[in-house]
Amino acid sequence: MKAFITGGTGFIGSHLVDYLMRTNGWQIDCLVRNELKWLEGRDVTISKGDLFDLKLLNNRLQGVDVVFHSAGVVKAPTFEAFDRGNVEATENLLRVAIKNKIPKVVILSSLAAAGPSHGTPLSENDPMRPVSRYGESKKRMEEMIKRIAAEPETTGTSITVIRPPAVYGPREQDILTIFKMTAKGLCPIIGNGSSTPISMVHVRDLVLGMVLAAKHPHEGLQTYYISGDPPITWEQFRQSAERALGKKVKALRIKPDWVQKIAAGLETVAGVFGAYPVLNREKAKEMVLEWTCSIEKARTELNFHPKISLDEGVYETIQWYRNHHWI
Repeated sequence: MKAFITGGTGFIGSHLVDYLMRTNGWQIDCLVRNELKWLEGRDVTISKGDLFDLKLLNNRLQGVDVVFHSAGVVKAPTFEAFDRGNVEATENLLRVAIKNKIPKVVILSSLAAAGPSHGTPLSENDPMRPVSRYGESKKRMEEMIKRIAAEPETTGTSITVIRPPAVYGPREQDILTIFKMTAKGLCPIIGNGSSTPISMVHVRDLVLGMVLAAKHPHEGLQTYYISGDPPITWEQFRQSAERALGKKVKALRIKPDWVQKIAAGLETVAGVFGAYPVLNREKAKEMVLEWTCSIEKARTELNFHPKISLDEGVYETIQWYRNHHWI
């Protein structure tokens, strides 16, 4: 099978490339804007360009069996930047895929598009109530996909939207800050660490879910949460990190109302240097809430079963960070 992958130089996309390379029968073509990064030395075809080069997309998608769209904007200071990277770019790719009658398109969205849970893990049927600009852009992306999926021209192209929660694992750079602090013996925990559960997924489990979705024979549009199971607490994460590091890790407890203040300060300082920090006001809105989702639909329809426990995943991630001198 021939796969066309966007975001292959990134965290999730590069692990997807690794998975497909270990699986017989896949030819891989990756859309790359600039540096090869994690694709360096990989036996894949490189298509230099971006998702606004329609001529390139039309040329490279001919004869493709599956499109995996993992590229996207995860942090930006404006709605316009999010919409360009997550809505407009996705629409370009999807319409060209449909024009070329690609049988299967798998698009990465986010739990952020649905919003926080309130005591019960979210299902795919729950209304979408995002609380951040990033979540809003992913919601608008999904609404756009739904509109296109209903058009007569889309017949013959199956579209799958994947909504992961927080993703961790080797090469991840956003949650890296937490791992760095934990490696020094302090694990930042908002509140008491036990009252606000979260869903997390190891990157290899997410990739497994994406590939299962690509191979599933369903038609039309389907949406799935792909996550580790069950949800965890930050206290459980601290304990896993403690076991992985082989040393005591103390909880650095932060009051929820302080998270927004810290983020505002970081955003102000970063702005002086023309940067936009990982911990910003938008991210702070999400961090103090409960984020859990149910994988029952993926378990039933895709036969998806996460394989990596929290202890295993945290241990592997910490060892990778250590080996690459990231912590």
